[in-house]
Amino acid sequence: MAGKVFFSVSMSLDGFIAPQSSEELMGRQWMELQQWIFPLRFFRENLKLGRGGEEGRDNDIARETFERTGASIMGKRMFDAGETMWPEEAPFHTPVFVVTHEKRDPWERPGGTTFHFVHDGIETALDRAREAAGDRDVRIAGGGETILEYVNAGLVDEFSIALSPVLFGSGIRLFEGVDASRVALTQVRSEPSPKVTHLTYTVRRR
Repeated sequence: MAGKVFFSVSMSLDGFIAPQSSEELMGRQWMELQQWIFPLRFFRENLKLGRGGEEGRDNDIARETFERTGASIMGKRMFDAGETMWPEEAPFHTPVFVVTHEKRDPWERPGGTTFHFVHDGIETALDRAREAAGDRDVRIAGGGETILEYVNAGLVDEFSIALSPVLFGSGIRLFEGVDASRVALTQVRSEPSPKVTHLTYTVRRR
């Protein structure tokens, strides 16, 4: 049986998932948004930052999200930012399909991550990701525009938000431009932790 298509993001209380400019990534606001994940044992293991780290439900959720993912999809903006920031052993450890207009040969990294560049649309990228993922799930990694394309196309089964006690004021909103007339949600879980609240929803067509 084919796996699900999902996304999982951190979001500020006022609805933003990233600063407007890629130059602001790793800036103060973005670091505050992601502050729940940096100390986790799983995060440290995955990026090979050494032993130790926090355990608990936040750590379990981060690990579960990684383990369910058989392939990822991302937009060119996210790839461009990550190409300069990710370590040599990129943190995905699965095939990653980059939706882009650029024709480029696959880029293989140590540790099992290979970036494939798909220039003929989001559905083709998803078909290829499903094939690569097998019975595991496909994660729409980002950024916001790419997530929105998949949501509006009715191609997302569920999503999770780590709602962080941070205000951005401006930036990239998760659901800016969503076709609300076609998208309906059902809440599945709400799990508070000391740092964030984890919200999970299934998605269906109206």
